[in-house]
Amino acid sequence: MQPEKLIIIGSGPAGHTAAIYAARAELKPLMIEGREPGGQLMLTTDVENWPGNPEGILGPELIGELKKQSARFGTRYISDNVEEVDFSQHPFVVKTSDQEFRAEAVVISTGASAMWLGVPGEQEYQGRGVSACATCDGFFFKEKHVLVVGGGDSAMEEANFLTKFASKVSVVVRKDVLKASKIMAARAEKNPKIEFLWNSEVKEINGDGQKMTGVKLYNNKTEETSDVAADGLFVAIGHKPNTDIFKEKIELDKVGYVVVKPGSTQTSVEGVFAGGDVADHKYRQAVTAAGTGCMAALDAERWLAGKE
Repeated sequence: MQPEKLIIIGSGPAGHTAAIYAARAELKPLMIEGREPGGQLMLTTDVENWPGNPEGILGPELIGELKKQSARFGTRYISDNVEEVDFSQHPFVVKTSDQEFRAEAVVISTGASAMWLGVPGEQEYQGRGVSACATCDGFFFKEKHVLVVGGGDSAMEEANFLTKFASKVSVVVRKDVLKASKIMAARAEKNPKIEFLWNSEVKEINGDGQKMTGVKLYNNKTEETSDVAADGLFVAIGHKPNTDIFKEKIELDKVGYVVVKPGSTQTSVEGVFAGGDVADHKYRQAVTAAGTGCMAALDAERWLAGKE
């Protein structure tokens, strides 16, 4: 079996941008999309910060446009999940549920998934008041009351950012202290628009069928339950990189993100590259994912050319 020149694992903005560049460089990439293609953008209603779309674009629509573009240059697709990889031999081995492929080079762009609360109403109102990204959706909550769930740095960052738009931000914290760094905690505590709801847990998200209208809060100290009205809820309890299949195959950091060489998308295995949120826990934007997807394709192309 002739090995593929390049296999791209994952089909968000990083994967499709890598595919566009790789296909135009005549690498004839094969993209293994996953059974739920498109990544986090599939859960995003309006994307208003994608350059070149002044009116904004729906997340699934943006993925559709990216796929059309990567297909136009000859990318091929398989709608299955990768279940196993072997990077100890070359060509590399990539296995799905029922097929085995070999590849000269691999781009990993499997992204990261927001961690959710898992409470009733959360899935129903995702994109209709419930979000995991303040930078993506904060703009839609001008002069509204929003809740942020979490006590770490990312929750404080989201809360501070949201005060640019919201009239009031209530931070729901499970304990009576923040686990955020001192500087981030102090910044949030000083902000007049931010209040803290200590010892509190969201047990349910209420809505009218169209959008969320508030939450059911449980106080784990007094054991009382109360209904709190709010226009939005931002879940900021962390992200989990989708890297389970790469454990012990390439170097991951302690949280599971792919480690790349500074200024490059090269992983700890030569010929394996990574782009997008799978290697980026800092920016996590569609446009930065696309940028590193481009870098990964260019790095792979140069690496392959060097081998020849």
